[in-house]
Formats: sequence, structure tokens, C-alpha cells
Amino acid sequence: MKNIKWLFIALAAVGLWACSEDDLDSTSIFEKDTTVKNDFDKWLQKNYTEPYNIEFKYRFEDKESNTQYNLAPADYDKSVALAKMTKFLWLESYEELLGPEFIRTYCPRLMHLVGSPAYNSQGSIVLGTAEGGLKITLYNVNAIDLEDVDIDMLNYWYFKTMHHEFAHILHQTKNYSTDFNLISASNYQSSSWVNVDDQEALDMGFVSPYASSETQEDFVEIIAIYVTNTPEYWDALVGSASATGRALINQKLELVKDYLKTSWGIDLDALRDIVQRRSGEILSMDLSTLN
Repeated sequence: MKNIKWLFIALAAVGLWACSEDDLDSTSIFEKDTTVKNDFDKWLQKNYTEPYNIEFKYRFEDKESNTQYNLAPADYDKSVALAKMTKFLWLESYEELLGPEFIRTYCPRLMHLVGSPAYNSQGSIVLGTAEGGLKITLYNVNAIDLEDVDIDMLNYWYFKTMHHEFAHILHQTKNYSTDFNLISASNYQSSSWVNVDDQEALDMGFVSPYASSETQEDFVEIIAIYVTNTPEYWDALVGSASATGRALINQKLELVKDYLKTSWGIDLDALRDIVQRRSGEILSMDLSTLN
């Protein structure tokens, strides 16, 4: 019995020695981040992390991706192009209007790129997601055609999404008037918005089918569509609605403009002018050189 007791103590001592602090580095089950920073990583550090405190992830990571979708990683060259365009057309647009401190304070802390689209079970496509105002994910990055850059495609998939999700951050930080929620209170479609076409949405007083899903999406869709399109496009869009729908959209737009101006000092027309000017300059940008 004594021999067994001493054997147990001896084994316990060996176990304690094996797990000593000096040996943790070499035997730890946790993987170290051994990624070597390439030129793009260094560019992101200089152009996103240092000026805006944003972490920009383009490498595929399971922990950052929604596992309910079958997703693919973003291509390197397309990630470089989108990072340059996003900084120029989104971050610097707000910075030009309001100064660097505004965008540094309120922008999301993480941007995440996914190469493929994400499809919902009901057949709709996820253009982007925002998580608690801290993270924005953009999908379908690999669809960018670097040989024939299409600003309408870029707006649809990326920049409209950026303005949409950032508007969520703004209204979640400072509430807008509940008067907005009453304008179309009886017409919101919830998940049935996927069955609403563009004209039906306009006639009901919504700028897009998705805007008819609920009040907050209605609010931010107005901002996103307004700034990513020309005044002529907006006027034609609203003008194609029924008289009732047109009146409702215009009523909402006035509340949106008043909220942005009084709560944030944002002149929505001035922001649109900046975004539209910069959109016209995208086609002449060097989207591959990391300068």
C-alpha cells in the first residue's frame, strides 16, 4: 500500500513539473498568430487602424463568418481595391464634411470582407451585416471587375450598404423622432417584404422593398439611397411613386434630414454632393498600387 501511495505522489510531482510555467510556451494547445504582415497589411495599418481605429479583415476566418452560409474568402486583389475605394468614398466623405474626429469616434471598429454572396433561406441576398455598431461585413467581394469598374454595382453591393449600416449606428446612438414610425405604421411588411416589388414599395411610400420591412430599415434606406444616387435619380425614383406614396416618402425625408442636421450636424444634401463627386473620381483611381 505504501508503495502505491509513494508512486502516486511521484506521478503527481512529475505532472506538476510537466506543466510548469517555463514549459507553457512550447506545449500550449493555443495557436499563436504567426501571420507575417504583407504590404497590404501594412497599408491597412497606416490607412485604417492608425487614423480611424478600424481593423480591416480580408483573410477568411471562421470566427468572423456566419456559419449558416456557405461562404468563400475574398480575393486579395479585389480586397485591395475595395479597401481603397471604401476609404475614399465612405470614410473620407464623412471626414470631408465633419472632420476626422467624427468618423474615428462613430465608425465601426471592424470591417470584414467575404468573397461570395450570402443567401437567406427565403431566397433574398444579404448585402451586408452590422453587429452592434462594432463590425460591418461586406459580401460578394469577388464579383468586382477590376477591368471594368461599375459604380452602380459598387453602390448596390458595397457603398449603399456602408451608408445603410453606418446610419444604423447613428440612430442607435441618438434616437430619431418616433413621429417617423407613425407615417407608414400600417404598411410595414415584416418578413414579407421579399414579396414586394420596387413599384409596390414606392406606391406604399417606401424607397425600396427592404425599407418596407420595418421602421428602422425604412429610415436608413432613405439615407443610403439618397446619398449614393444623383438628385436626378432620386427625383425620378420618388416621382414614379403614386401620389400617396410620393407624399409619404417626402414626409419621411424631411424628418430624416432634420434628425441628421440637429443631432449630428450632417447636411444630407452636402453629404450627397461629396459622395457623388467622389463617385465620379473612382473610375480614375489606381486600385492596385498600395501608395
